[in-house]
Amino acid sequence: MVADDTAGSGDRSEGEKEMDLKEDGDVEMVVPASEGPSPREGPTEAAVEPRKWKWAVIFLCFFGFMCSIKPGEPFITPYLLSTEKNFTRQEVTNEITPVLTYSYMVVLVPAFLLTDLLRYKPVLIIQGISQVAIWILLLLGTTLLQMQFMEFFYGITMACRVAYSSYIFSMVSPALYQRVAGYSRTAVLMGVFTSSVLGQLFISVGRVSFYTLNAISIGFVSFSLMLSMFLPWPKRSLFFNRTQNQEQKEVAAKSEVAAMNPKEKPKSRWRDSVLPQMLLELRNVVRRPNLRLWSLWWIFNSTGYYLVLFYVHILWNKVYPATENKNIYNGGVEAASTLLSAITSCAAGFVTIRWNVWSELVIGVITALQAALLLLMGTTDNIWICYAAYVLFRGFYQCLVPIATFQIASSLNKELCALVFGINTFFGTILKSIINLIFADKRGLGLDVHSQFLVYFVYFTILTVVYLVCAAVVIIRHYRNEAREGAGADKQATPTELSPVTADSEVEPLSNGNSAKA
Repeated sequence: MVADDTAGSGDRSEGEKEMDLKEDGDVEMVVPASEGPSPREGPTEAAVEPRKWKWAVIFLCFFGFMCSIKPGEPFITPYLLSTEKNFTRQEVTNEITPVLTYSYMVVLVPAFLLTDLLRYKPVLIIQGISQVAIWILLLLGTTLLQMQFMEFFYGITMACRVAYSSYIFSMVSPALYQRVAGYSRTAVLMGVFTSSVLGQLFISVGRVSFYTLNAISIGFVSFSLMLSMFLPWPKRSLFFNRTQNQEQKEVAAKSEVAAMNPKEKPKSRWRDSVLPQMLLELRNVVRRPNLRLWSLWWIFNSTGYYLVLFYVHILWNKVYPATENKNIYNGGVEAASTLLSAITSCAAGFVTIRWNVWSELVIGVITALQAALLLLMGTTDNIWICYAAYVLFRGFYQCLVPIATFQIASSLNKELCALVFGINTFFGTILKSIINLIFADKRGLGLDVHSQFLVYFVYFTILTVVYLVCAAVVIIRHYRNEAREGAGADKQATPTELSPVTADSEVEPLSNGNSAKA
């Protein structure tokens, strides 16, 4: 198992405004900072009830921190392979772990829709119940089927994390979205880091057994389940539970358009509702090269990233089959990788280059480095080299997550942005399931873990070649266009007065006549 980055899932902003996943969390709602209230809309929520929203955000961040405290999580695989459970490495690799991906794929879309329809809190309670079920099955389960059910509940827990990442945006005004997203992301990262350090201290210093460590973990997840019962129930959500003020504005706008165009046929209620409208707009989103590139990166690279996270603990056990708990350092490695991920995510926010020109090259170089690290992990017999390669692998991925988040979110409204990230995550999950079924599942090739990592190396190598070829095309085209423009400027006989360009001039119109940023 892997620790929660919550990414993803995020997620991402992986400041994170994404939607996030297991251990980096697969999928967080991302909300652009540009979604601020108009001055004519009256006082913001922050001005009306500052204490109320501040305490609600503090409580939610504390909840996110406590949900991440599971000291036994980095040691689940060693526990299953130990004499306490006595499962074989082949059973864990080819029969138990693949269930996680299938479960996550099946539950993701219902969780996404129910999160908005039920206004977050019930889904967070379901997540807490699933976490308790995971650790009960780990403590008491003895059969292969029971461990498969444990992975099934893990998939539910991952899918329900979207509720936490999007919940916080229902509690504050749009002007505060960026700030509170940073708070919630920091709380989760601190929780993952603290959890990994605690687990390693219990194992290395306290010399506790895996069983005792899992008993401690069930205490923490039970406490987080109790906390979820006391979360405030939001009055609004992005799609299905919009505020009365929002609905009145939309009705007024539609009435005004109808008055200006009396011959225009009225649209059906279904087409006028928010979610179908967003789905119709997606066809225009995919035509924009920058959004298309980073969405494809999200789908393909996150697929490889999470497959590595799901199976890396099995690889460590094969490289170094420790016979004593004190010789296992999974918790320390997860803590180090989480810390490096947080540092690289933060540093990426200060990178200023022309992303419309250099995006493919940056992605290609980082993907090539990840491919090299996977080859190293799959061929080395030194556990410390394997540990170091894993830490760097995670750090490189997390470096690009906030950049992808910003590139996708900066030109979309919050509803469309959330939908784009949800669809990207869903397609990534389908791809993970297909790769799992072919290479890992016993019904497919049923490869051992070293062979799987060589498959992941080939996968990242193919992605590298594609990205670098695209980078060459984009860069050559860019410099050719610059040369033509320069030649045209030299031939110009008289100066031409240019009309001013507005800030929104580069935003492409959508099918309903609005801009993507409207």
